[in-house]
Amino acid sequence: MTTELHPILERIASALERLSPPPATLDGLEVADAFVWQPERGRLNPVAHVAHVGIDLIRGVDSQRDQLLDNTRHFARGLPANNAMLWGSRGMGKSSLVKACHATVNADGPPRGNVVLVEIEREDLATLPDLLGLLRGASRRFIVFCDDLSFEREDRDYKALKSVLDGGISGRPENVLFYATSNRRHLMPRDMIDNERSTAISPGEAVEEKVSLSDRFGLWLGFHSCPQDVYFDMVRGYAKDRRISITDEDLCMRANAWAITRGNRSGRVAVQFIDDLAATVEGQ
Repeated sequence: MTTELHPILERIASALERLSPPPATLDGLEVADAFVWQPERGRLNPVAHVAHVGIDLIRGVDSQRDQLLDNTRHFARGLPANNAMLWGSRGMGKSSLVKACHATVNADGPPRGNVVLVEIEREDLATLPDLLGLLRGASRRFIVFCDDLSFEREDRDYKALKSVLDGGISGRPENVLFYATSNRRHLMPRDMIDNERSTAISPGEAVEEKVSLSDRFGLWLGFHSCPQDVYFDMVRGYAKDRRISITDEDLCMRANAWAITRGNRSGRVAVQFIDDLAATVEGQ
């Protein structure tokens, strides 16, 4: 009976191995310039093509662009660099700028690129020590990127990130930086901070503790709502890139009407408008 079951069990074991890819290895980190961290499978999933826009198309944030690009270039060259927090108004190009800087720096370097972008979900921050343990021994340099980061309370993810930014007992790996974007200046809701101020025995110390995480980012870049002229400049840039034939007067008139319906002017609104305009023009 046991002899008859043996080949069946071997086939089942082989099938399970095929269904469960092996954990990421240092050799596996050479196959791409971007990955998504999948902690439930203990592996990095390669991304063949990172969706990004050209850095020259990101308008209205020149100072922020230059600072983040310089910081990323320093890191790629093995020079001192800072973890970066990009915070502020929605749709103003925070995550687009991170991906554009990554693409620009790699375009400057060798064929395989100097920096790897690793995306981690907000819900997976508690697994950061596992991810850093994997990356620590690698020969390449990594930017771990968390988009739309915020916290409702000091949960285990908050404490894990705080420990990583502080370095912890083992220290942050020399070959890893952490970039994050958030709509919240201090990563927590205003009412939560105000509540601490009004109820704590020592209000100043309580508030300092709540905002201490954002202070651990060496590079802190604010993004604010853009005025109309900057919005029009964004639209012109995207229209030129898409080779849309239209007069400047008509372009700005349509772009303004689109922004009014959205109740907002931003880089995201500009892209959405251009997508709609390109479809309209091509459909004529």
